[in-house]
Amino acid sequence: MKTNHAYFGVIIALLVIALWLSSLSFLLSWNFAWSNPFVYLMIFVQMHLYTGLFITAHDAMHGTISPNKTINNFIGYLSVFLYAGFFYNRLYSKHHKHHSHVHTEEDPDFAPHGFWKWYLRFMLNYVTIIQLIIMAAAFNVLQIWFEQRNLLLFWVLPSLLSTFQLFYFGTYQPHKGDHENEYHSSTLQKNHLLAFFTCYFFGYHLEHHQKPATPWWQLYKTK
Repeated sequence: MKTNHAYFGVIIALLVIALWLSSLSFLLSWNFAWSNPFVYLMIFVQMHLYTGLFITAHDAMHGTISPNKTINNFIGYLSVFLYAGFFYNRLYSKHHKHHSHVHTEEDPDFAPHGFWKWYLRFMLNYVTIIQLIIMAAAFNVLQIWFEQRNLLLFWVLPSLLSTFQLFYFGTYQPHKGDHENEYHSSTLQKNHLLAFFTCYFFGYHLEHHQKPATPWWQLYKTK
C-alpha cells in the first residue's frame, strides 16, 4: 500500500464499523410502527452496512487496511466477528485458497451447480457449530435490553440478506460459467454507483483477482 494510504485504510474501516454500530444501536431501540415505510428501507440499509463489515474483513485478509499487521488483523478479527461471530483465521485460510485455486475442486467458493446448491455449499463451507452457538447466545443476551422484533428485523434479517448480496455479486455472478482469463472471472460493466451499492465495487471482480492488494475503496480506479 502507498504511504499516503497508510492511515486512510484504517479510517475507512473504522468508519464502516462505526456506521454499522450506530445504525444498529438506533434500530434496536426504535419503537417503530409496521406501517412506516422507513422500516423496510432501513432493513436494506443495514444489510448494506453488514456487507461493508464483511468487505472490511476481506480487505484485512489482503493486508490493505494497514501496513501494521497487528492493526490490520485486529480490524479483520473485529469486523468478521461483529458480522456473524465468524473467526478471522478460518476465513483467511479459505479465502486465500479461493484465490490460489479459483474455479477448481479445491476452491471453497466454487460449485459447478445452480444458484441454490452453490449458495448452500458456500454457506456450509464457512458456517460452523461454534459460530451458531455464539450467535444464539448473543441473541438471548441482547433480548435483555432489546425487543425481539427489533433483533429479528434489524440484527438477524439484514445479516442473512447480506450473505445473499455477498454471494450473488461477489461470488456467483463473477464466477459462474466459463471464462477465458486465468482468474475464471467476469466483471461488471463500468458503473461505479451500481458497483458500490451492489457489493462495494466487487462486481469489478476480474480486476480484484488481478490486483488483490487494492482496497475496496480504490477498486473502481482499476476499471
